[in-house]
Amino acid sequence: MMAPHSLPNGAELVLRVMPMPADANANGDVFGGWIMAQVDLAGAVLPARIAKGRIATVAVNQFVFKQPVSIGDLLSFYARVTRIGNTSVSVHVEVYAERNPANLQVVKVTEADLTYVAIDLQGQPRPVPR
Repeated sequence: MMAPHSLPNGAELVLRVMPMPADANANGDVFGGWIMAQVDLAGAVLPARIAKGRIATVAVNQFVFKQPVSIGDLLSFYARVTRIGNTSVSVHVEVYAERNPANLQVVKVTEADLTYVAIDLQGQPRPVPR
C-alpha cells in the first residue's frame, strides 16, 4: 500500500472508502455532497473520542475540493485535532485518492476544517472532559 508522502504532523487515518456508481454523476465524477458527508464522518472520529460521548457538527469552517474524485478511487481520510475548547473540538481533514492501480498515483483531493460540539442526552452543549 502506498501512503501519501507528506501528511500533516499528528494526522491519523480515520476512514477509508471507495465511492460506488450510485455516488457519481453522469460524467463519473463523485458528487461533492457525498464527499462532504464522508468528511463529516471522518472528522467526527477524533472529537468523539476526546469528548467521550455524543457530539454534533456545528461548523464547516472551510472546505476545498482540489481534484475530482472518480469511481474506483480509494479514498483515505486523515484527521488531526487543531483546537480543543470548553465544549468544542476542531479538526482538519485531508482526503487522498489512490487511483490507477496499474500505475499507482496518490493525490490530495479534498481538505476541510470542521468544528464539533460535545452534547448531553438532551442535545445541549456539555464540557469536553479534560
